[in-house]
Amino acid sequence: MSPETEIEDLLNSRKLHRLGFPLLVHRDLSWVQFNERVLEEAELAENPLLERIKFLAISSSNLDEFFMVRVATLERSIQAAKRKDDAITVGYLSQVRETILSTIRRFHTRQDLALTELTQKLSQHHIKIVENIRENEGVLNAATAIYRKEILPLLAEPSAFSENGLEKLTNLQTVALLGTQLCLPIPTSLKPIYAFQPKSKDEVWYFFLDDLLMAFLPEISSDSSSTTLLRLTRDADLEQDLDTNDPESIPDMIRTRLSTRERGRAIRLQIRGNDSESILPHWLALFRLPADQIYNTSKTLFMHSLWTIYHDVPEKLPKTCEALQYPALQSRLPAPFASGKGLIDKVKEHDILLHHPYDSFDAFVSWITEAAHDPLVTQIELTIYRVDAVSPLLPELKKAAKTKVVIVVIELRARFDELNNLQLAEELKKAGVKVHFGFGQLKLHAKIALITRQEGVETKLYTHLSTGNYNAKTARQYTDLAIITANPHIGKDARIFFDAVEKGEIPHGFKKLVVAPTRLARRMMTHIQEEIDAAKQGKPARIFAKVNALVDEGIINSLYEASQAGVKVDLIVRGACSLLPGIKGLSENIHVYSIVDRFLEHSRIYYFGNSNHMYFSSADWMPRNLFRRLEVAFPILDPLILEYLKDIVIPAYLSDRAKSRELTSKGVWELRAPLKDCPRLRSQVLFRELALREYHGTPLYQRRPIAPKV
Repeated sequence: MSPETEIEDLLNSRKLHRLGFPLLVHRDLSWVQFNERVLEEAELAENPLLERIKFLAISSSNLDEFFMVRVATLERSIQAAKRKDDAITVGYLSQVRETILSTIRRFHTRQDLALTELTQKLSQHHIKIVENIRENEGVLNAATAIYRKEILPLLAEPSAFSENGLEKLTNLQTVALLGTQLCLPIPTSLKPIYAFQPKSKDEVWYFFLDDLLMAFLPEISSDSSSTTLLRLTRDADLEQDLDTNDPESIPDMIRTRLSTRERGRAIRLQIRGNDSESILPHWLALFRLPADQIYNTSKTLFMHSLWTIYHDVPEKLPKTCEALQYPALQSRLPAPFASGKGLIDKVKEHDILLHHPYDSFDAFVSWITEAAHDPLVTQIELTIYRVDAVSPLLPELKKAAKTKVVIVVIELRARFDELNNLQLAEELKKAGVKVHFGFGQLKLHAKIALITRQEGVETKLYTHLSTGNYNAKTARQYTDLAIITANPHIGKDARIFFDAVEKGEIPHGFKKLVVAPTRLARRMMTHIQEEIDAAKQGKPARIFAKVNALVDEGIINSLYEASQAGVKVDLIVRGACSLLPGIKGLSENIHVYSIVDRFLEHSRIYYFGNSNHMYFSSADWMPRNLFRRLEVAFPILDPLILEYLKDIVIPAYLSDRAKSRELTSKGVWELRAPLKDCPRLRSQVLFRELALREYHGTPLYQRRPIAPKV
């Protein structure tokens, strides 16, 4: 059976539907398809070489996290179904698991082929990814110098082989087996890739850590018959509650539980070495892993480290790399922010839309900076889920804390950012910032900032709401949408939000904002039903949604019902999508697209055509976002911004035929063919050009400040 047929057979769930399962694609299998779309970008010859390297690195790091979280969760679901004697669910999930793992095995082969091709092509530009350390004397000398200077001093003495020792391997740690008697855990402090630039040569060489270890470790072992490397992946899903009456104990609780991530159940073993086949049965028993969760490879174990090449080449070979990656993005500082003064007065005139990364994140930093120095501002509050360590935002918050109240609500359970957020909390507290934490079973995922300003006898509220994190680094890599507004109803809702969260309570009583877990799912269902009712009355009805994932069964069933009523439904889903479009009698009025391009599509938009309601949100249409997180959806109330989004942004996404794939009724993603005699529109390029032209030709251009006459 071909790979496409195998996936199609499982995705086309009509057999399961007859057994009582909904007509849905399993989210994990759909995610694997998303990662295949990422890998396709690494394979596409039309992409610049270093951009292809970047996508190959992303596909590898994505896979690490997928095993740590999703495969581990799937294993637990199977075991839970077995305990309930639910044979149908066990059979279905086992089939999903088998299909995922066999697909990933083929995925590894594609990654290896992509790396081989990119290695050959990069060498033509004097960028050498060394495959054979002993290919010539120069390469061998460079590799020897790196090994002896940067690696060998950090290695411990090999110890006698010990199963107990191997069981202590931490998550994603590598161990070397030297012959049959010795083993050597590799320090996680070692870099996964090393660069060397020959003198008087305009080129650079890169060495993977495992290649260096395979070449030189036999020198420190008397038993040099073979060297085998193992890389272990463990269950790292730390979903946890913070049920405690003592907020001060939360950081210690998180630190304690983080240790379980490093020692979780073994979930994947990667092996590289000549004797990998002969030792396979032993590792199956030692780590209690099934054979299909052990992967042998002839290529590097550290493909994720290709990020190093992507970032390093522009520094070492700036002229060479000009043709190998996209030109640096010229993020535009929106006109209202150009002077850096009077921003609050400008927000009073009308709402301001920010579309990152085309609009610079410096706009938000400027807004906070002005508030920090404004004597009329009495309080600054914001939520933090992920923030970069060197964010320009942090110094401004610390300065502001000297003269006014600054409150930051930090979610300590942002996956893989827990330690960063713990350190940030301590740092802000020392500067006088009041720090609160997420609470209970709900992760705080909402992105909201509130400025309180005393203007005479009146207290005015100014609000920033975003689909993305307050993170300057990811704001240059992800697409997100944000609104800054002086709307008093939004401000009062934001005040309610912070007052409740700072007390550890679930907020309620909003006029404009829609918050999960209490109202968001219900509000979405209501708006979908309004479109259904309109369609049944013969009125135009449509739904547009752009999300990172669509897997909530309730939302999907409502969209199926909308399609059957004649509502036109267009969905942009970056990642996992459990809905099957185009099925006659069920979903023939639904189209699903996915855009994978230079920037990670991260913004969420919900639009309901007949009622003319549009929201931005931090929430995807997933059960965890709708019911297990504190999320905010905020309405677009400014008429010109709404017009721009309806007439420009949504059509651009739907017309993208350069980086867009469409989901078929068989559950397979296909590249969209270009329209005859029409240029291929690429939405991200269009948005960049619009920002650089200050949105000339769009409704937003009416608000461009007119330069004073000289």
